[in-house]
Amino acid sequence: MNRFFITTPIYYVNAKPHLGHAYTTIVVDALARFHALLGEEVFFLTGTDEHGDKIAEAAQKAGQTPKEYADSISGLFSSLWPKLGIAPRRFIRTTDPDHKEAVKKALQLVYDKGDIYFGEYGGHYCKGCERFLTEKELVDGLCPDHKVKPEYIAEKNYFFRMSKYQGALLEHIKANPDFIRPRQYRNEVVSLLESGALEDLCISRPKSRLTWGIELPFDDNFVTYVWFDALMNYLTAIGWPDDPDFSKWWDVAEHVVAKDILKPHAVFWPTMLLAMGLPLYKRLNVHGYWLVRDTKMSKSLGNVIEPLAMAEQAGLSGMRYFLLREMVFGSDASFSDEALIGRFNADLANDLGNLANRALAMTTKYFGGTVPASDAPQAADAELARLGREAMANFVQLFGAAQFSRALEALWELVRGLNKYIDAMAPWTLFKEGDTARLGTVMATVLGGLRQVAVCLLPVMPEAAEKLLAQLGQETAGLNLAKEAENFAPLAAGTAVAATSNLFPRMEAPAKTDAPAPKPKAAKDKAKAAKAAKAPAPKPEPEAEVAFEDFAKLDLRVATVLTAAPVPGADRLYAITVDVGEAEPRPVVAGLAEYFPADDLVGRQVVLVANLKPRKLRGAVSHGMILAVKHEGGMALLTPSAPVAPGNRVS
Repeated sequence: MNRFFITTPIYYVNAKPHLGHAYTTIVVDALARFHALLGEEVFFLTGTDEHGDKIAEAAQKAGQTPKEYADSISGLFSSLWPKLGIAPRRFIRTTDPDHKEAVKKALQLVYDKGDIYFGEYGGHYCKGCERFLTEKELVDGLCPDHKVKPEYIAEKNYFFRMSKYQGALLEHIKANPDFIRPRQYRNEVVSLLESGALEDLCISRPKSRLTWGIELPFDDNFVTYVWFDALMNYLTAIGWPDDPDFSKWWDVAEHVVAKDILKPHAVFWPTMLLAMGLPLYKRLNVHGYWLVRDTKMSKSLGNVIEPLAMAEQAGLSGMRYFLLREMVFGSDASFSDEALIGRFNADLANDLGNLANRALAMTTKYFGGTVPASDAPQAADAELARLGREAMANFVQLFGAAQFSRALEALWELVRGLNKYIDAMAPWTLFKEGDTARLGTVMATVLGGLRQVAVCLLPVMPEAAEKLLAQLGQETAGLNLAKEAENFAPLAAGTAVAATSNLFPRMEAPAKTDAPAPKPKAAKDKAKAAKAAKAPAPKPEPEAEVAFEDFAKLDLRVATVLTAAPVPGADRLYAITVDVGEAEPRPVVAGLAEYFPADDLVGRQVVLVANLKPRKLRGAVSHGMILAVKHEGGMALLTPSAPVAPGNRVS
């Protein structure tokens, strides 16, 4: 069996987890699930980095010991991941006993080899980076990341001969183009290595300045510098140096990091491995930053996104889908409520959610909720099968290459293709004409394609994908994505499916606060306003009573919007088609264009006055009226509180 070892960076416990931490960990979780779905044995590692100056300082401010402080923040990370559907094989901490022992063995090994030496160094020390910065790295005398002037410190410390391995690392990167991806980060590291000699790396801190760290095995007056401690976690977790399975995991090791820690992972870590006599990891995957309205997240700016709040807003599956779909891996991406709601409604509510609900509702209506037998495929069926195989093959190839956004776009070619296939095949017309054989083939083909989509989405949003597969009467055990991608077939005849699906109810934009009323400018206006304020509000005239017999004449039915488009020459009108449980869609004209984008209506369930006398509006005939409520903030549609089959009567 093939193996796959994938890691997040271990997160520094100087602050609670935010969207950046969640994104990295969701990416790794999705890759772990993806490779497991390919039939591989997977080791997914994450954890926390708990030593160093900043932790000791934060603990002192909190009135805690460093260990107490680290325990509390590390607990926030470990407890968050299950709430985001994240399932690591191990959560490692740099305070774990086995990790401390592994770090000491590595230090002694490199020291005995002569690659660690004692020396004196004076340099610009940044507490935020927890390292000495070179003159080249400073920008106007400040740390480029933290925008503060580093403290000049001169002290004796231990150094790792990193410069000794510069040539070997450069040679390896050039010989292995996929060692660092995306390519722009590989180029950045190559440029760094070619621009001049690497400086040796300071790897210790004197106990006179810092005691919170792993003691050097060859000098108990010093503790280990954070990177020589933290990076070793990737070896500790898979049993270095004693576990016989260590090399089987390390041969397939891949790291996922954000671009701010590119240099430690692409330069410090490989040179450490070379000094230890170990092969380099297989690959480093580097992603960009999540920005908020094009600004980097910052506590001081108050724009930090809380992962659980986002999951509550969009649902866990919606959150995971948005993060993987919206960011082009390697580049920065900008988060906003508008982007989240727009992506959710367009891709999940309209495309996938509407597809699932239509397919299940029609199967229930036409075949009693049991998948019908398929007849001989026609040209349209063969074309859809070709599209399905191509979309799935592209998805597998791109997702495995960490091109998540492109992979999901490839899969959505199939989602949109299935919706177009339904519209072109018009099952309602086949039902009306009594062509049961062809209708059965169409419905089984759509359901089979929907199953393929759900299987592909298992790594992306496991919760929703499993529910969709259950609605299709499918088990998740034993699935193999590689085999699924080679086959596109109708769903097996006789399978019982759910009556409807409501996995992705539409997200509504947060209500906008009303603007304050303008203040009267003149004294006369003020007097009028004061008088008007004192006057009692006029009582509304009572509406005329309607006899029950008259009300009972109205045929109010639930309908699902299938299409919506502007009526030519009419700014406020949409020409809409709805599924109201009849043999074919019904055309309706509605004055909703001021309040809803056309795409936002598709897939919604509405209440229709179904027996209204047909009326011609701007050349379009309306066979019914969609009910809505006008209010100060705009317009709201009347809709059932839970999804129901189109055509159900309101009573």
